[in-house]
Amino acid sequence: MQNTTSYSNSRTFDLILTGMLIALVFVATIFLNIKLPIAANGGLVHLGTAMLFIVSILFGPKKGALAGAIGMGLFDLVSGWTLWAPFTIVARGLQGYLVGKIAWSFGRKGNSIAFNLLATILSIPVMLGVYYICERVLYGSWVIPLASIPGNIVQNVVGIIIAIPVCVLLKKVHIFK
Repeated sequence: MQNTTSYSNSRTFDLILTGMLIALVFVATIFLNIKLPIAANGGLVHLGTAMLFIVSILFGPKKGALAGAIGMGLFDLVSGWTLWAPFTIVARGLQGYLVGKIAWSFGRKGNSIAFNLLATILSIPVMLGVYYICERVLYGSWVIPLASIPGNIVQNVVGIIIAIPVCVLLKKVHIFK
């Protein structure tokens, strides 16, 4: 009987933790963003990307995918970017999964700075590719989506610059060891 209670408590904790991580990505995206003046579709630079990287490195691919997809998808739904929500769910879900998968590969559990950095860098072309294809569909052009690439790169670089040192510090905290 105690085994069932322990399993139930573990699942409840996991659900609460996942919900909190989704909320962290959402809040970092909605309250800390700057619209880029690059072009009409130049996009945003926001700290949600840094939070997505942090979540994926600290908690692995599943939570990273869910936090990125749902957190940033919700941002699109409530902030006037509704048309982008399905694309964001795919792009950021894949990005979070990939970062977590690489950072947690071979039992590393996000403990290797080099693999964490590699994971974040390798996730960028995936995110860029999904958004590029989606913009191609929306705008009917292979050229117009090129305008959003610099902004997306800036957003990811800022995310990496913030996330890697934050993860190094958080990995020193007992709960993440």
